[in-house]
This record gives sequence, structure tokens and C-alpha cells, in this order.
Amino acid sequence: MGWFGSSTPEPTAVSREGRKHCWDGRDAYFKCLDNVGVLKPGDEGKACSSEKVAYEKSCVKSWIDYFNKRRVLAEQQKGVLEQMKNQSNSS
Repeated sequence: MGWFGSSTPEPTAVSREGRKHCWDGRDAYFKCLDNVGVLKPGDEGKACSSEKVAYEKSCVKSWIDYFNKRRVLAEQQKGVLEQMKNQSNSS
């Protein structure tokens, strides 16, 4: 291909409307996960399948990976913060 050729297409910027559509899909999927008591996306089995399809269709893969990891990390952080709060209250 040469110096300036590329075998993969350059990522395109996501429009404001595209971001909103992605975030709405993510919110609906995560709400469904909350309703069935699942923290980690992908562990829900067949529950939330329509929400998951819409979410994955509306967001780029890198965003999906980020949001899914962030969901789990945020829950872990809540636990750590709660432990710290309890320790400071008992001192």
C-alpha cells in the first residue's frame, strides 16, 4: 500500500445524535441488567437480549467495551468507598 495507504478505514467522528442514540441504548440495557440483578454485562443469559442487540447496534465496539468495564468498576468503587466510610466512622 505504500506510505500513505491504509488497510483499515479511519474511525469517523460520532455525531451528537449518534452519541445520544448510543447512550440511550446503553441506559436501556443497563436498566434491564439492574432489573434482573446482573452486574456484569454478558452474564444475563437470554434476559435483556433485545436491549443488548439495540445497544450493540447503536454503539461502536470500543465504547461498548469501555461502558461495560466502567459499569463493573463503578460498583467495585462503591464497595471500597463504603468500607472507607465505615472505617472512618468507627475511628
